[in-house]
Amino acid sequence: MAEHIASNNTDVGHILVKVQEDLQELKEKISHITVHGEVATVDFQTLETAIHRTEMGLKSRAAEYLNVINRQVLTLPAVEYRNMPAAHTLAAPVPLAISKTIKRPVVYPSLSKKHHGNQLWNAPQHISPGTQHKHAMDMRILRDPSNPKNRNFLHENYGIQLPLIKNEMPEIPLQKLIKGPTVASLAILPVSHREDPSLLPPFVSEKDARKGILSLIERGLIPPASELTVDPPFIQHKAAKIHDIQEKFKKPDPEIFGTYPKNAYCIIVSESYTNDKELGSRLPLKMSTVTPAPSVMSKSSAKDIDAVQLLLDKEIVPFEFHRSQQFQVLPTHRPQEFSQAYYITIFNGKINYTAPDILAFKQHYQFYWGHMFSFLEYLEKKLREYDVPIAIVEGQKLPGLSVVFELNSRPKWEDLLPVLKNKDLVEEIVQRPGQQYKGPDGIVIAATKIQATWRQYRCRTVYLIVCRQKWAAGVISISWLMRAQRVRVKKTLKQSRQRHLENFRSRAKHLAANWNRIKASRRTIIHIPSLGYAQSLRSSVPNIDTQQNLQMGRLCDIRDDNINVIYICPLWIGEDVTQYYMKLLGLQEAVKTGIPEKVVDMEDRLKVMTPEAVSHFPNHHLCLATHLKYSPKTIKRIKNLIEGKAAYIVGGLLHKDDLAVADMLNVPILGPEPEVAHLYSTKSGGKRIFASACAPMPPGEYDIYNLQQMHEVLTQLILENLEIRRWLFKVDVEFGGRGTAYFDVSHLKCYKQILKEFRQIGPTEWLKKKWIQEPAELTISKELPGILAEHAQPANKKIFPTWEKFLQMFLCQEDIKSSLEYGSMGIRRPPAPHQVSYEGGVVEGYPPSDSVTNLTVDMLIEPTGEVSMVSCGDQIHSKSLLECWGSTVPQCSVDPGNLHSVCVRIAEACKSRGVIGFFSIDLVTFIHPHTMEQQVWATDLDLVYSDQLAMTQLMLFISNGKLICRTNTFEVPPKPTEKKRKLRREESAIKEEAQIQLPFMKRYGVLSTQLKHTNLSMVQYSVLFKIFKAHGIGFDIKERQGTVFILHEDNKKDRLGMVTIGEDLQGALLTFARNLSVIHQEISAPNVQLENNFQAAIKDIELILGVTIVNKSKAKEDNATTALETLS
Repeated sequence: MAEHIASNNTDVGHILVKVQEDLQELKEKISHITVHGEVATVDFQTLETAIHRTEMGLKSRAAEYLNVINRQVLTLPAVEYRNMPAAHTLAAPVPLAISKTIKRPVVYPSLSKKHHGNQLWNAPQHISPGTQHKHAMDMRILRDPSNPKNRNFLHENYGIQLPLIKNEMPEIPLQKLIKGPTVASLAILPVSHREDPSLLPPFVSEKDARKGILSLIERGLIPPASELTVDPPFIQHKAAKIHDIQEKFKKPDPEIFGTYPKNAYCIIVSESYTNDKELGSRLPLKMSTVTPAPSVMSKSSAKDIDAVQLLLDKEIVPFEFHRSQQFQVLPTHRPQEFSQAYYITIFNGKINYTAPDILAFKQHYQFYWGHMFSFLEYLEKKLREYDVPIAIVEGQKLPGLSVVFELNSRPKWEDLLPVLKNKDLVEEIVQRPGQQYKGPDGIVIAATKIQATWRQYRCRTVYLIVCRQKWAAGVISISWLMRAQRVRVKKTLKQSRQRHLENFRSRAKHLAANWNRIKASRRTIIHIPSLGYAQSLRSSVPNIDTQQNLQMGRLCDIRDDNINVIYICPLWIGEDVTQYYMKLLGLQEAVKTGIPEKVVDMEDRLKVMTPEAVSHFPNHHLCLATHLKYSPKTIKRIKNLIEGKAAYIVGGLLHKDDLAVADMLNVPILGPEPEVAHLYSTKSGGKRIFASACAPMPPGEYDIYNLQQMHEVLTQLILENLEIRRWLFKVDVEFGGRGTAYFDVSHLKCYKQILKEFRQIGPTEWLKKKWIQEPAELTISKELPGILAEHAQPANKKIFPTWEKFLQMFLCQEDIKSSLEYGSMGIRRPPAPHQVSYEGGVVEGYPPSDSVTNLTVDMLIEPTGEVSMVSCGDQIHSKSLLECWGSTVPQCSVDPGNLHSVCVRIAEACKSRGVIGFFSIDLVTFIHPHTMEQQVWATDLDLVYSDQLAMTQLMLFISNGKLICRTNTFEVPPKPTEKKRKLRREESAIKEEAQIQLPFMKRYGVLSTQLKHTNLSMVQYSVLFKIFKAHGIGFDIKERQGTVFILHEDNKKDRLGMVTIGEDLQGALLTFARNLSVIHQEISAPNVQLENNFQAAIKDIELILGVTIVNKSKAKEDNATTALETLS
């Protein structure tokens, strides 16, 4: 019977399934029959019994058939009773035999997952959850052949006895452990060859050669530098094949997809069907071209043929299958290479699950079919969405990927494509823009996508607005908190500074009341050489710490025995510099007595301290007072040193932090309030002081803040002072000649014509009648802006390279155009408090003479109001006449009485404005070309302790002299006489001679703190002093003349200070110039251009010496003339 069933061409399995489905359909129709009215009674019980018997018979026959075919277990769908109404239940009980059959049904795996899912039995609805769980566990055991319970479960439920497979590992016999080396010793290069490389290389045995070339090189048998040739070589050269270009356009042979059963069929086009007229432009298939179908049982259509044509890249004619004369239906056999390969073809997103190849695939993978069926359904859905016409699935890859699909229920195309045979084609289709909207549900998907995108955009927009508002609220809140904190800090600082100012004033009153007592008693002076300029100005000063340390001469205040000095140094100085000053200041007794051997220790009277904050803020350009304020250790040390002693502070340009330091130390400051010092230290502030003191000033104007005002003022000044050939522009807050520019009126084209008219009219009429100046004023005002932009030059090119850069600082750093618009209204624009910085400046005339001498006078206003002149000297210029590098003391250019009266008037004006302490006045003197009289102009005022005053203190200390500024004399004690033994009879004569006081000797000094040479940094101080000693550069204590040096720091060491003292001014200048020449020659290399001002200083000294020689000769002639007149 089995042979008969196997040989029958009809698929009996499908017939059984069809009959079973028909019975199920009949049963469902019976369950839905309703009776209306009076109708004859229908015997449903008999019909139900017949159907049930037929069904049970089919089950037994189907099981026998399947066991014969493939020895596999199959299950037909059972008839369900749960959908039948209660009215159609069986009227009579089922017979015993049938009830026994129902009680223990034969259970088979379901054929159709579509109807039954993952259930093993079709249990009634009243089965408990525990039983259902047990059934599910049994199904898992049945599906997993590797489960240890699978064999027993099949034997108990199905009567299948699987063979017992023993997988025992063979026993590995124990091996004896071998001790010792496992590798034999290898030959190495002999000692003789290692010592003498000239010997021939040793013989290499075959055993050593098998170890490889690298081993031979490492062991030294082959020299490392030897050239090796491998025979045969590793790379074999071979001629490359050149392909025909026509092969590039040759189409590959078509592939055959799918697996076919034994009785599969294919369609072959006959030779007779090649009519060009019928085909037109279509290209028919070649003869014997196999056109695969999705499955043998499905019917081909025109759409399916188009899909296959797209896959094979060929054109297929949609033939009509009923024309038998055009086709030959031939049986084919499955190729041998596809015996174990399964391919599932998906046309238009659908799989024909009834096809024989699908059923065979399902039968082969029945234990994994649940996972694979879910995966295939998902793949069908994705292919339909993207309107993919054809896809071939490789069956071998389905089991592994379907298990992964259970874990990831929504895989992406990257996960799906590897399972496809034609993945390149599918990927190309899927990646087309908008392809996912071309499927059957494309409109719905597109609408859903549009709605989702719109909702996302709307929600995103709202979210961004909320985020922006939240961010703005955070910024506002943080800004408000920071502003509130800043306001609180400002308020606290304002209160603190106000308290410091009140304490400063109260201590200043106490200092004024007790000044005479403090000055006569022992006291401590705390020197803080701080430059309290604005932060922007300090940032532009190179080496601000070195600039603040140029006044080391303040240490020489200890020449008064009642004074102890605490010097706050703005930078760390080394041991060499400290020892130098200790030895220098230890010569005090030697200087006084004239005996060099008398050297004392000054460490108890002199303390040099550096605030620790200097290391913490190296690049912040803070002034020394600020560094000291944030140095609690230094403050505590100073407190311990001055505790119980009279002390006061002598600062530089006072800053608000100076008041804080004074408040911490509880000591007064010998100086004005910081605001007063900053106000009158500006160029415009100094002009106000000079104007109130009625001191002579150069013609000019101050408080200039815009370009239009500057042009108008300069035009008027030129017309009123035609004899002045050069005009200066000075920035208010700059110092030391840094912020100065100049302009020569000779560049004006109309100047000569205006000067000619001035001489014709006369100075009196020119100044009285302003209408005469109107044409010239219009001409100058038109020409002046362009001439200034072209010919005006800053004095210091390093700070202000161009005139435009200078104007930005001079005109409050504002736009020139806005200055023009503001100044056109005729309003003087004052500085606004909300701006960053408003500098402003002055315009003044330069003396109309070729010989101009600048002077610096240092004044002291004591707390009691007493005014005194403490130093005066003539300035020495090097590169520019507007920058000073040194001075000669005392001054010899102006009559001392006239100079003293001018300076005292200025000091009184300062005192009336609350200025006390040290300050300096800059003046200029020249011979007027028209009146031939000497004139003195006050040009600048600095309320600071000047460098000249500090160097004067050093000069007075080392010479034990006295500077009398009212008579312009520098006097030193006479050279001490040597004591000799005298007889007693001569003692009385000696006493009488001692009572006669010897006159003081006059001396002149040349001072400088601005000597700079780059090569000084390459020479140690000890070597430098040996050079001085070798050339005889030094100071003679007995003669009270010579040279003394000032060391500023020991880091860069490119700056130096020097003081020379001589019997006359000419000798002091010659000594100074000789010292500069010696230093320059000793430390300079030939043909090397380095930055220094030594040579310029020497040239300037030579000019001064020429003037002094001329003055001496004139003085001799005047004396001779006077003597002759007296004799006559």
